[in-house]
Amino acid sequence: MRIILQIAMRGITHSMKKNKTLSKTNVVILGATGFIGRNLAIKFCNNPMYSVTLIHHNSPKYKIENANWIEADLRNIKEVQKIIQKSDIVIQAAATTSGVSDIVNNPEIHVTDNAVMNSLIFREAYHKKVKHVIFFSCTTMYQSNSTKKQNEDDYDSTLQVYPQYFGVAETKLYIEKLCKFYASISETKFTVIRHTNVYGPWDKYDLQRSHVLGATITKVMQAEHLINIWGDGAEIRDLLYIEDLVELVEKSIDNQKSKHLLINAGSDQGISVANLVKVVIEESGKNLEITFDNSKPTLKFSFIADSSKALKELEWRSKTPLRLGIQKSINWWKQNSDFILKHDR
Repeated sequence: MRIILQIAMRGITHSMKKNKTLSKTNVVILGATGFIGRNLAIKFCNNPMYSVTLIHHNSPKYKIENANWIEADLRNIKEVQKIIQKSDIVIQAAATTSGVSDIVNNPEIHVTDNAVMNSLIFREAYHKKVKHVIFFSCTTMYQSNSTKKQNEDDYDSTLQVYPQYFGVAETKLYIEKLCKFYASISETKFTVIRHTNVYGPWDKYDLQRSHVLGATITKVMQAEHLINIWGDGAEIRDLLYIEDLVELVEKSIDNQKSKHLLINAGSDQGISVANLVKVVIEESGKNLEITFDNSKPTLKFSFIADSSKALKELEWRSKTPLRLGIQKSINWWKQNSDFILKHDR
C-alpha cells in the first residue's frame, strides 16, 4: 500500500512540475502597430515562454503568429480595464509621436493623450497587481550638450527645458513620476527607459513624421543628384538600433532587482546630423551633393546618453555599430520600399 502511494505521489509531483513548466507569462504590448511595439511583438511572439496580447487602435493589425489582438482606445478606462486584467507584464509602447515638424508647429499633440492614457494604464496595473510595467520615456528633459555624455542624475529641474521640447519633456517627467509613485505603494515593478533616437525596421520613413535617420534614409534613397537637409546639420544625435532597445526590455524583465528603475538607453556615442547624412549616402552607394535649408524647422538640440547605469543594473549595453545599423536599415528600406511609399505612416 505504501509503495502504491509513493508511486501515486511521484505521478502527482511530475504532473505539477510539467504544468508549471508549461505555464506562460502573460505579456501585453501596448502600441503594437508602432515602431517600437512591432519590433517587441516580433521578439516576444517568437518566445515560447510568453503568451502575448497585442493592442492596437486606429492602425490595422498585421499578420503575426502566436499573438492575440485586441483593439482598444487607451484613453478609455473601460477599455484599459479590459486589456490589463490578466496581465503579468505590461510593455507600454503606445504614444502620440511624430517628427520635428509637429514638435515645432503642433507641440500640443504630444501632451494630453499621452498624459491621459498612461495615468489610466498605471492605475489599472496597480489595481490588478501587474507584476512588471515597462515605460518608454525619452531624453528631451536634459539640457543640450554636444560634448558631454549625460547620465540620469544630470537632469536638473531648476534649468529650463529646451523650448520646443517643453510640452513633451514635462509630460514625460510627469509620467515618470507616476511610475515611481505606483512602485512605492504596490508590488508592481516599474522600468522607465529614457531612450535616445531609435531607428531600424518598421520606423516611420515619411518626411512629415519621421525622425532624423528615417527621414534621411528616405531622402537619400529617393534622391538623384542632391539631398536637402533641414537646418545646418550641426546638432549632435545619439542613435540606438531597435534590436538593442528590444534586448534592453528583455534584460529588464530578467535582471531588474529594484522596484523602480530609471535608466538611459543610448549608444554612448554622438554624431552630427551633417556627418550622419554623409554616412547614409556612403552606405547607400550613391553619389549625392548635400545642401542645407535653414528655413525649414529644425531642433538646435544636442545630446549623448551615458548608459552606464543600464550596464550596472541590467548588464546591458548597445551592441550595434552605427554603420551596421544604417546598412540594415537601408536594406530593410529597399525590401519594403513599396510599402513605405504607399503608406504615408
